[in-house]
Order: sequence, then structure tokens, then C-alpha cells
Amino acid sequence: MNGAALAGVIEVRGLHKRFGANLAVCDLNFTVQAGEIFGLVGPDGSGKTTTLRMLASVMRPDAGSIAIDGVDVLAQPEQAKQHVSYMPQRFGLYEDLTVQENIRFYADLFEVPKITWENRAYQLLAAADMSPFGHRLAGQLSGGMKQKLGLICSLVHAPRVLLLDEPTTGVDPLSRREFWQILYSLRAEGVAMVISTAYLDEAERCDRLTLLHEGVMMYCDTPAGLKARMPGAMLALIAAESRRALAALPSLPGVQGVLMVGEAIHVHVDGPARLPQIRAALAAAGIEVSTMDLVEPSIEDLFVALLEQRAQKVAA
Repeated sequence: MNGAALAGVIEVRGLHKRFGANLAVCDLNFTVQAGEIFGLVGPDGSGKTTTLRMLASVMRPDAGSIAIDGVDVLAQPEQAKQHVSYMPQRFGLYEDLTVQENIRFYADLFEVPKITWENRAYQLLAAADMSPFGHRLAGQLSGGMKQKLGLICSLVHAPRVLLLDEPTTGVDPLSRREFWQILYSLRAEGVAMVISTAYLDEAERCDRLTLLHEGVMMYCDTPAGLKARMPGAMLALIAAESRRALAALPSLPGVQGVLMVGEAIHVHVDGPARLPQIRAALAAAGIEVSTMDLVEPSIEDLFVALLEQRAQKVAA
């Protein structure tokens, strides 16, 4: 993370956006520092894309303010765009152009000198493991490679701010890892990054993140700080008959929620003392449990728990 002098590259205050009767974004406030990856996390319809479009000057908010690198985005959108690169869910690559030609096209849009963009493209293609594909048509690339090329095109003019809307959706695991390696390398350049994602495991890679639900910011903190807010405790168990265990667990005393995570069942309980009680209850029901341990909650566990709490408060 860079020093305090570079803090506050992005300042968002009181952001609102409504589409008819639907409030898409409600009183959103956050700051992103230079060299920071800030995550917008939430399900479809939570306001992630709308927020990014407002930051990118593609859409105007109904209320609130946005400052990017000291520029008022609402008052001077064209000037703000000079500092920003926005990669929407469907980035506009030209499939009948080669990888190199796409990069050159975007470099020309931002009037980047040839020697500058060629050097930067060389570095970015190497970081993305795409150096051998410079002369391949973009239309012949895999989905993951297209996303990496989109990121390279977004970075060719060395923006101060990078906005990414679910850039790894549908991308293979290897390409996702290489994609994130590029983002990590941008920290040293002082780039402020805002990335939206529906992959809650991916959210753990952000420096800070905000959990959004129906346009409202539930919490904003580091991944570790958010996990510390988790009420109760989290158990992870593996049962021979997982379906029977999933059906039986919600009715047991102290169980707040149940979530299947890979081969394990994560059980949110009101306290760690429930572990032996749950083990005994499952045994009494004839459900064999091979392992059961207290574990650190994931961001996904936390998000589900917070939504459950919210639903209970509304119901009450």
C-alpha cells in the first residue's frame, strides 16, 4: 500500500440511484486509496454494476458525489475519464483484430505514444502469459484469454483508477489466478482498483470490501475485520450421508444456518459449545460424521449469516 499522500484516489459520498420504484443504490459511502483493491460483493441485483457505471461516468446518480483523483466526476466527467479505465462485464474487444491490434486500438484512443504502449503491452502480455498470442485473432481466444486481453487493453494507458465489473465470471481457474496476479502487480504502480464479484471466495483477495444487499452497504472492512463480526461460531463437518445431515441440522438447537461448501457442510451455531451436542444429535439420528471441527468462517459464511440476521429482524 502506498503512503498517506496518495490516499483517497476515489471518494464516494451519499450515492443514490433509483430506477422507477426500484432503489438500486442507497446512501453509498466509501473511499479507495492508491494501490488498494476494493471489492463490491453481493448477489445479482445488489447494486454492484450500477455503482461502477456511476464511478465511470456512464450513468449519473440521483444524489451524492464522486471524486476521482481530485476531479468532481459529476461536474467534470470528461476530465475524470482521463484518470479512469472501466472494464464492463462485456468488454468491447474487436474479434476480427489480433491481440496486438486490439491493444494498439485502445492505445490510440488514449493517444499513448507508440514506444510507451509497446513497452507496456510487452510487460502486460508476459504477466498474463499471453506473449505467444500477439498475432492471434481475438475471436479465436478462449473466454479466459479474452478477459485477460480486455484487462490489458484497459491498462495500456496506465490509468490511476481501474473499475472492473465481475471480470472473472465464467473464467477458468488458471486464467482467474493469472488475472489476479496482474491486479496484485498494479498495487506497486499505485492504481486504485474497484472490482465487483459474485465469487465470495474471490472477495477474500481484496484489501477491503463492502457487502452489498439490495443497494445497501451492510458492512465495509478488511476480509479479516468482516470475519471478526461473525456472530456465534462456525462448524465444518463431513457426513457419509450429506443429504440427510443437511435435512436434519436446521432443526437442531443452536443452529443458525447450514451451507454446503465443497464436500463439507458449514454449520453456523450460536456458540462453540454446540459442537458435542450436534455430534450427539446426528449420531442419535443414525447419521455418521467422519469429521467435525470449529473453523474460521469464509466471506460466504459471513454473508449468509448477515442475510439471515437481516431476515430475522424484518420478520420480528
